[in-house]
Amino acid sequence: MASWRRSTHCAHSSCVEVATLPDGSVLMRDTAGVVLSHSRDVWSQFLIAAKRGDFRSR
Repeated sequence: MASWRRSTHCAHSSCVEVATLPDGSVLMRDTAGVVLSHSRDVWSQFLIAAKRGDFRSR
């Protein structure tokens, strides 16, 4: 069973949650219950892009 966690910066209930599986893949879900599965490599690339600011609103 996955152990879900969310950022400590999340101040409301509409935050995205993540969980890491034993095989290293990462699950991501939203408040609507949609769950996406990503490999460790894809998740790492996503985090790098997010930290770089690639997803900021323009």
